[in-house]
Amino acid sequence: MSLAVPSSHADSPHAPFAKSGSFVHVSTVAPVDAGGAVAGDDVAAQTRSVLETLRKRLQAAGTELDRVASVMVYLRDAADFAAMNQAYAAFFPKDPPTRTTIVVPPAHAKARLEMSAVALLPGAERRVVLPDGWKPSPSPYSYGIVSGDTLFLSGLVARNPADNSIAGGDVATQTRAVLDNAGAILKAAGLSHADVVSARVYLPDTSGFQAMNEAYRSYFPERPPARATVQSGLAGREYVVEITLLAVKAAARRAITTPNDDGSPGRANPNLSSAIETRDRAFLSGMLGNSEATKGDVAAQTRVTLDRLGRTLSAAGYGWEHVKDGILYVTDAANRSAVETLWRERLGATRAAGVTIVTPLVAPDGLVEIMLTAAR
Repeated sequence: MSLAVPSSHADSPHAPFAKSGSFVHVSTVAPVDAGGAVAGDDVAAQTRSVLETLRKRLQAAGTELDRVASVMVYLRDAADFAAMNQAYAAFFPKDPPTRTTIVVPPAHAKARLEMSAVALLPGAERRVVLPDGWKPSPSPYSYGIVSGDTLFLSGLVARNPADNSIAGGDVATQTRAVLDNAGAILKAAGLSHADVVSARVYLPDTSGFQAMNEAYRSYFPERPPARATVQSGLAGREYVVEITLLAVKAAARRAITTPNDDGSPGRANPNLSSAIETRDRAFLSGMLGNSEATKGDVAAQTRVTLDRLGRTLSAAGYGWEHVKDGILYVTDAANRSAVETLWRERLGATRAAGVTIVTPLVAPDGLVEIMLTAAR
């Protein structure tokens, strides 16, 4: 079941954009006008519509399309990838932003894709990072964009960067290839795996979850980044994992573990930190509310999830008023409205940017997972 996106931002649970220092977080952009009509039947026309709308939102925020640092593309059908790329490339003729493309159903039944983005305000550094000996990506994105202390990385798959050939193997092998490549990008920007604050892992098949974790842990032996892992299709069938990373070079970095609901210390997860807090930002992992008590009840799971996020924000020294961006993963489109309503109620007067994605979770009985970024 697919639900139409709200016809106006006033009805949306997500603000059109939210500013955080020199960053502008832009919520999901769909190829849909104010009256609910979709801009064309083919993905090229819809890509152009989405990027023109993104341009207008950025201008309203005080910046421009060429200041975009990171883009997420949510594509209905992997077969549309090449046509989307061709239309997309025309909007970024030089130094394109980093990008991740996953295959999930957009909210509108006739939409072929949606996008969200993070852009930079005028005056902020925007520098492309390409390690020595690497060929540029065959698709219209940069592997890394650095701005000040922050490095955005594209969604990485198991590819040999010297010639862009496919590096095959099982999920553990591909995870190591991805994180080795990430290490080269980090090094070229003057950072390391220890500076990664947030990760999003996409698995077409969640049976590889534990094997991915075992390979992943060896790269983050201490204070692992905040993380969310969900099941989604990838643009290339030869890949069994894709990982998107964000790194921050911070003089002070703190790993937070969510306290229990009675205030007692929580138990650390070896694969991720509940949150990573830097000087002025907090990056929270995707959190769930699944248990025997909440099984099959999306509202109950959402409330528990939001409670956990609230305790984590507080432990990091933040509140809901500091939330700038949220990713809401929902397993069933029929539950989308209930989750978004509770999300908006919890935020109150805060109007954060965000995106709602309909996709399976790693936890088989989980109905919702929410990931946050907060900033003072």
